[in-house]
Amino acid sequence: MQVNEIMCKSALVLTGLPGGKYALNPYRGCSHGCLYCYAPSVLRENRPWGGFVDVKINIADVLDAEVVKLQKGNVLIGTVTDAYQPIDAKYKITRRCLEVLAAHDWPATIQTKSALVTRDIDLILQLSKKDVGFTITTLNETVQKKFEPGSSSPAARLAALKELSDAGIQTWIFIGPVLPGITENEIENIVQAAAMAGARSVIWDKLRPRPGCELKAEYVVDIAERIRKACNATGLSCTSAFPKNLNNSSND
Repeated sequence: MQVNEIMCKSALVLTGLPGGKYALNPYRGCSHGCLYCYAPSVLRENRPWGGFVDVKINIADVLDAEVVKLQKGNVLIGTVTDAYQPIDAKYKITRRCLEVLAAHDWPATIQTKSALVTRDIDLILQLSKKDVGFTITTLNETVQKKFEPGSSSPAARLAALKELSDAGIQTWIFIGPVLPGITENEIENIVQAAAMAGARSVIWDKLRPRPGCELKAEYVVDIAERIRKACNATGLSCTSAFPKNLNNSSND
């Protein structure tokens, strides 16, 4: 794993992602090394994904200067990295950013695959919006290790979700992408496990193959219906991450 300490010029960037006004990524690169990750494409990153992390060592100071100038809005933490990947246990960059956001009464939404987030429960409780989501694509640790090799185990994520929920923090899960033939049969069990851990809602997304390999529209509709039924059965709300794009599947 190559670790580089770098200086950044900006901390917050405007985002078009649902639920947020800004994105905040304390690191570039991610040691979780998820095989399906879209971040390398978004960042146009040619280095081996999962093999490097650039640590933005000054980002908390930059953030502190920005929040007094910008219009307040919800900050999505970890849109092209995981803010709680293992290296944050050493650098605590994410914790320092939360300290800034809490001091200025800014809202934030955190999404992670790491149980390390429980370290910062005290700060998350100080945010004007207490909102943490865990990506859970599978409950099978063997599958998880193949597709998300550097992340916390599914059991550890669910335990962390419960700890945050018990502390009074709003929690949710992201099932995405649903992997055809690999994780699709786990949907109901994932939703049930999340509900038992205290999650309040489910966001999901389909796999987005390369052009020319689109999923069949009927398949996507079936997955959406199964998730809806599973959520209804457990009392959770559910939504697609990108509902406008649900129909962008093949009808051939």
